[in-house]
Amino acid sequence: MQPQLDAFLAGHEDELVAFRRDLHMHPELGYAEHRTTKQIAERLRAAGLEPRILPKGTGLFCDIGPADGTTVALRADIDALPLQDEKEGAPYRSTVPGVAHACGHDVHTVMVLGAGLFLAQQAEAGLLPGRVRLLFQPAEETPGGALDVMAAGGIAGVDRAFALHCDPRIEVGQLGLRTGPITAACDKVYVKVTGPGGHTARPHLTADLVYALAKIVTELPSALSRRVDPRSSLSLVWGRVSAGSVANAIPDDGIAEGTVRCLDDEAWHRAPEMMKSLLQSVAAAYDVEASLEYIRGVPPTVNEAASVQMFRDAAAQVIDEEGVVPTPQSLGGEDFGWYLESIPGALARLGVRTPGSPGEYDLHRGDFDVDERCIPVGVRVLAATALTALWEGGRPGDAEPIEGAALA
Repeated sequence: MQPQLDAFLAGHEDELVAFRRDLHMHPELGYAEHRTTKQIAERLRAAGLEPRILPKGTGLFCDIGPADGTTVALRADIDALPLQDEKEGAPYRSTVPGVAHACGHDVHTVMVLGAGLFLAQQAEAGLLPGRVRLLFQPAEETPGGALDVMAAGGIAGVDRAFALHCDPRIEVGQLGLRTGPITAACDKVYVKVTGPGGHTARPHLTADLVYALAKIVTELPSALSRRVDPRSSLSLVWGRVSAGSVANAIPDDGIAEGTVRCLDDEAWHRAPEMMKSLLQSVAAAYDVEASLEYIRGVPPTVNEAASVQMFRDAAAQVIDEEGVVPTPQSLGGEDFGWYLESIPGALARLGVRTPGSPGEYDLHRGDFDVDERCIPVGVRVLAATALTALWEGGRPGDAEPIEGAALA
């Protein structure tokens, strides 16, 4: 397979880099990815494939190869972020004010596209031992796009799913793997507190709402963490607290907004009721009324051991085996977790950092960029992983975890 991949990339690498730069210059937010969807669909049709656009008009999926046997999905997210592109010298800087591909979704898209075009060649030559489904998912950052893909039948009949995510902490040529939770559940919470206000000279005649809100903000995170196994990494962090408008008046309402993150699926499912119970307990102690709006985001992304091993086996074929490195758990959210609640699979982290480069880089920043040499690496890994999963074949059963799959 290596010579075939080499030949494919020799003829297509420049095209893939140009495709990525075009997407980077024309980023689109979640559920507005009309141009992006059109560009992907046109390239797939040019390769003789038949993409299916999702009902909302953005995002698509596309099958490659025979329907009989195992089906493996490769997923890319296609949306951008509401951030200003701050890469002053880049010729492919975003042309859309306030919108940028600052999380690498343009790279994810072109890697899955490249892997799909290579696998389509393999299928045409009769060398694809099953079906590969390309998932180009909208609205990962919103989130919600994964649920739209699933509602449209995007993972119906799929046996395993794989995805790569850019990681600027890892150098180009390296692949970060981890068995078990790799990203966290991420939900939003809105707390509103009400009570009789009044003069700060007479707090005993009021509910002293600001003091009560402060107690809720400080006591809830610690109390919530004591209700679950510490290994679940359940955390509540506030991002906005607001009450009152002047120094000498106690207000009659206030709000706190934040996020709940968690690495354990059971704790994630229990979190809303636990938080509601704790909130009412603290509010009652200070004689205020408190309401909770708990908005589900994404579940934790939990990598299956056998799927991680397939990533590892594939990487050993197409990149230096020393390039496979352990990667830590992250409390960031990733809606690939929705797929893995239904089917086994794995998310890996692809190095996009120029080897030896100084400074620290991170996702969701206006100056985020990648070393584009990561693109052929990602195409190789995804194509090889899909073929590895297809050749191993069969629907996953209750097999024991594969020795060595847990790298962290």
